[in-house]
Amino acid sequence: MLKQMLEKDWNELADQRLPNPDDELNDSPYDSVLGKNMADDARKVVSGKLNIKDFHEKYHSSLISEFGDFVADEPPKPGQTKGVKWGMVIDLQKCVGCDSCTVACKAENRTPPGISYNVVLEKEIGEFPHMAKVNLPMPCMHCDNPPCVQVCPVRATFKLDNGIVTIDNDRCIGCRYCIVACPYGARSYDFGESYEDEMLGFNDVTSPEYGIERGKREKMKTPIGTVRKCNFCLHRLERGEEPACVETCIGDARFFGDLNDPNSTVSKLANSPRAFTLKSELGAGPNVIYLK
Repeated sequence: MLKQMLEKDWNELADQRLPNPDDELNDSPYDSVLGKNMADDARKVVSGKLNIKDFHEKYHSSLISEFGDFVADEPPKPGQTKGVKWGMVIDLQKCVGCDSCTVACKAENRTPPGISYNVVLEKEIGEFPHMAKVNLPMPCMHCDNPPCVQVCPVRATFKLDNGIVTIDNDRCIGCRYCIVACPYGARSYDFGESYEDEMLGFNDVTSPEYGIERGKREKMKTPIGTVRKCNFCLHRLERGEEPACVETCIGDARFFGDLNDPNSTVSKLANSPRAFTLKSELGAGPNVIYLK
């Protein structure tokens, strides 16, 4: 049954993760209409339907009016990486839906309530008695041409030379435009909630993803009021380790490595006849590849 699912079926399942733009921007202090319009046009930029120069000319005055001195220079258009290009391959036939990736990610990155960088979407297919449950794990896709980078007015979201899309939380102002622009629902806003009542000392340890010891989790010291997302456990990669979700996958469904290395496992799997990417028609170029 799994093999009978088409890419459009997987895309429809992935849409379950998308936030409602109106709900997401409803309590933002910034212009929600501007955010939604920019998000729509950012996707047109990465799909080639809108020139990047025209995009910035269209919104420059509005951004200056809304954000003033926060507005950064025009971000460079993301290009292909020349060195290592980190990517992930997920074998959907091996994923058992155990959610160990979700738990491992949450424990590793100490994410607050309601924020999970890795989610596993589920769907029942077929008709009784011939039924099956399919699973779709979804981290951040770390796109080649990420709409979130195009839409960020302060250039807090950017793409590293190794292909990872990350966030500078000292620059992020929490406008949430990137949340609406992301076609994969991979971003979350940190409202400052914590597990303080359930876990003693939870707030005493800094999330490793930020790489800075900021002290206890409180306003102005930690990234409360900013956007958070998966960064392939960059802090672990710098130590020569794999992302936590890959290391703990019970079904060995996840593979991680250099997509620019033709001899790497992920590169070979990415070129498999079974390989596909979610919403490939958008032109974002996701670097999380699935095997159906």
